[in-house]
Order: sequence, then structure tokens, then C-alpha cells
Amino acid sequence: MTETKKIRLQYYRSAISTPVKHKLVIKGLGFTRLNQIVERVDNPSVRGMVATVPHLVRILAD
Repeated sequence: MTETKKIRLQYYRSAISTPVKHKLVIKGLGFTRLNQIVERVDNPSVRGMVATVPHLVRILAD
């Protein structure tokens, strides 16, 4: 059975003064509070969301 690759993301900067689209991307990634770390499947759609808000999200090394 093949394992799906995961990507760990940290929400490290506030989205208060960002456009509404950026806030929706943060919500779509599953973040609810600052400095939260989530694990998502590493696929092009998640990578595209992270590429939209690189100033708000960090990719953590495993």
C-alpha cells in the first residue's frame, strides 16, 4: 500500500490586513489560530494555496 506524502504547515503571520481571498485560503487550509501547525496531503492544490500566501505560512521540514 502506498503512503500519501504529507506537508506540515505553520500559520505564523496574521491575516488581519490582507485581502479577503488570502483570509479564505488560510481558512481553507484549516488554520484557526496563529502559530498553529497542520498536516495536509502534499498535492498541487495544497501547494497552490500555499503559494498564494507565502508571507503568512511556513513549510516545516520533517
